[in-house]
Amino acid sequence: MAATTSPMASQLKSGFTTRALVAPKGISGPALRAFPSSRRNVSFTIKAVQSEKPTYQVIQPLNGDPFIGGLETPVTSSPLIAWYLSNLPAYRTAVNPLLRGVEVGLAHGFLLVGPFVKAGPLRNTEYAGAAGSLAAAGLVVILSICLTMYGIASFKEGEPSIAPSLTLTGRKKQPDQLQTADGWAKFTGGFFFGGVSGVTWAYFLMYVLNLPYYFK
Repeated sequence: MAATTSPMASQLKSGFTTRALVAPKGISGPALRAFPSSRRNVSFTIKAVQSEKPTYQVIQPLNGDPFIGGLETPVTSSPLIAWYLSNLPAYRTAVNPLLRGVEVGLAHGFLLVGPFVKAGPLRNTEYAGAAGSLAAAGLVVILSICLTMYGIASFKEGEPSIAPSLTLTGRKKQPDQLQTADGWAKFTGGFFFGGVSGVTWAYFLMYVLNLPYYFK
């Protein structure tokens, strides 16, 4: 078997290598020509080309320091947002911490009365206003105690302020005195006074002057 197939194999091999005409046996027609394969090994390389124009980082660490733990974004670092945040009581560093605490306490105390009046356990009785006002005042007392505990645990007497001395734009400023033991104590006292005053003012408007508020 091997002897009979050997001449045929050698003939086919020599025919393909020499590109000669191959005439198949038993088929009438023109001879077939063996053409070389048209496939080519195409290889290409991808290279990262650095752009000549420098790219702008939209989000980057605060003040260029990644160890601060904050990020500058187009929202948080825009002039409008920076102006709004700088006018909040907690960030008005030029104002005395006592007055800042009074302002924050007034807002919280005034707004806490309504939820306690409408959602308290005595909301369907004639004592809803008094009970809700007392509950709001109690919450102000609890928050004042929490602020005191935070100040004792975070600040020590006589130590300088731990607040940063740079703004978002890198401008130097005086450290916030709120981030000291004395400043935090003033803020806590102002918050307590402002919170109780806000609760008293809300009760006076709704139930003493009997103004037509919706949620009385």
